[in-house]
Amino acid sequence: MNSESIRTFIMLSKLKNFTRTAERLYVAQSTVTNRIAELEEETGKQLFERRRGGVELTDEGRLFLSYALRIRDLEESFIREVNASARYEKQLRVGAINAVYESDVYPQLARFFDTRRDVAVSLVVGHSLDLLQMLQDSIVDVAFTYLPLKREGFACRRFSGDRLVLVASPARNEFKGGIRKAELASCEYLMCNFAFGDAGEFIRTLFPPRHAFRFEADNSGKVAQYLLDGLGYSFLPYKMVAAEVSAGRLEVIRPLDFSLPALVSYCSYRRGNALAEDFLACRAAQGAPADARPAVDIVDKSV
Repeated sequence: MNSESIRTFIMLSKLKNFTRTAERLYVAQSTVTNRIAELEEETGKQLFERRRGGVELTDEGRLFLSYALRIRDLEESFIREVNASARYEKQLRVGAINAVYESDVYPQLARFFDTRRDVAVSLVVGHSLDLLQMLQDSIVDVAFTYLPLKREGFACRRFSGDRLVLVASPARNEFKGGIRKAELASCEYLMCNFAFGDAGEFIRTLFPPRHAFRFEADNSGKVAQYLLDGLGYSFLPYKMVAAEVSAGRLEVIRPLDFSLPALVSYCSYRRGNALAEDFLACRAAQGAPADARPAVDIVDKSV
């Protein structure tokens, strides 16, 4: 099972078409066909269903895709680490969800990068579940997420706190006096399908079951510009929009008959990773934010 076959499988799973996959990879279509056939022979499972005009992943194919992505990421991480080790003594790999990166991780990472000239730094911005899997696969050294990692051998600490707010452009805001839960479904709500942990599930409960959102994004950082342009309403972490709110470019809308949960982020790392501990100690030395509580390790021995 070679890396070229893995990459071909991943590309075909995205494009769902042999011809387009071959064009994207700059190979003959027969090469794509042969690589997929070899994978199916090695796994002993049919990975794609052939349909008119393209293909779809089978159940086995979807399962294999999760492993294929991890194999690709591990290979790329290894190559980066080997190349970095030739020039730098150490390498710190940080993974973070976008909302926490912009408000809390960036200042700390920038200072660390500026002061630790012996360390190469790499950053991955992604979703909480993906980042925690990358941490367990040793693709990143530290993961900043909205979900805690409860696994033996890893330390998990509360990193920062924030609050969820409903915001809109002053020109668009029709709820100056506040908004009721029943009114949410009728407003032009921009859904950020980015895992806020428990808060994300809570947002879904504010809308009718199977509510169809006209706009959805998987990255909270991409929503703010739409709001600034007066295109709708959205719940976002306050720290992400604090500057726009202070400047009067966005307004916070008060909930009238429901309350909003707090957002808690966590930093997780493998116990004994000295460089990760040095990086996190940097923040403690500079003083934790006022809303941060004392760090408490979270470990579930049963996992």
